[in-house]
Amino acid sequence: MVVCMTERVPAIKVILLPKDTNAMGTIFGGVILSHIDLASAVEARKVAAHRYVTKAMREVEFHEPVFLGDIVSFYTETVRVGRTSITVRVSVEAERWGTPPVSPGATGHGERVKVTEAEVVLVAIDERGQPIPIRPEPMQA
Repeated sequence: MVVCMTERVPAIKVILLPKDTNAMGTIFGGVILSHIDLASAVEARKVAAHRYVTKAMREVEFHEPVFLGDIVSFYTETVRVGRTSITVRVSVEAERWGTPPVSPGATGHGERVKVTEAEVVLVAIDERGQPIPIRPEPMQA
């Protein structure tokens, strides 16, 4: 018997560089927020191909630092689709490479750690920047 498990596919995956670090040698929170914004837009485009602007980032929680050289994956899930807005949950995981282990017994090589999560609200807009329906509205009789 073959069991087929679907592997999660990140909306985006990045390796963070020296330009992304703060004075403590870890990655700036703003860099992570920028990638969360991008990943949420990728998810929104799967729902409907519009231009989107970010209205809000809710419940952003930083659980662990991100280190230079970490491979960071941004996983997305559509939480809600409204008339003109989409809410996307973004979960961020770092794959540690070359950093000190963060937990007892870990090697620091390939360890996966949940580092951040957030909910992002995006609004579909037209060419004038005005909100538009995500899905076609029913014809009025």
